[in-house]
Amino acid sequence: MDRHHYETFEKFGNNTFLIHLDNGRAFGRHSKDEPSILVPLEQCCRIRRSTWLRLRLLSLPGYRLSDVMRASLSHDALQHVAPLLSQPHLSALDRRLKTVLQTVSLCEERRKEGDEDQVIYDDIAHLKGEEPPAG
Repeated sequence: MDRHHYETFEKFGNNTFLIHLDNGRAFGRHSKDEPSILVPLEQCCRIRRSTWLRLRLLSLPGYRLSDVMRASLSHDALQHVAPLLSQPHLSALDRRLKTVLQTVSLCEERRKEGDEDQVIYDDIAHLKGEEPPAG
């Protein structure tokens, strides 16, 4: 949510350059989900199989997104001084992932049977040079 802002450094006249700022809001507020982020997925109803499989994996108890993120962040040098994400933010990741998975499921339910445009695009078969299965 914070990647739509930039500043310019104009101290040297016309020789300016962009400065992208990270305001630390990439994860947003843990208590408020931003549904507008899902609009492209809801409108297009397309997702790569590799992405879908990874998201489903991260929803399983042994690979839960919050646990994977917590383990990754534990290697950060500042973790014990000022953690990058609080427990409520980590919990929000799991809740938001569930919403994404539900959105894809709704897309699949809305898609008519026999429709040539499948919700889940088989990029794995495509990468292997195989023809994706019909339907």
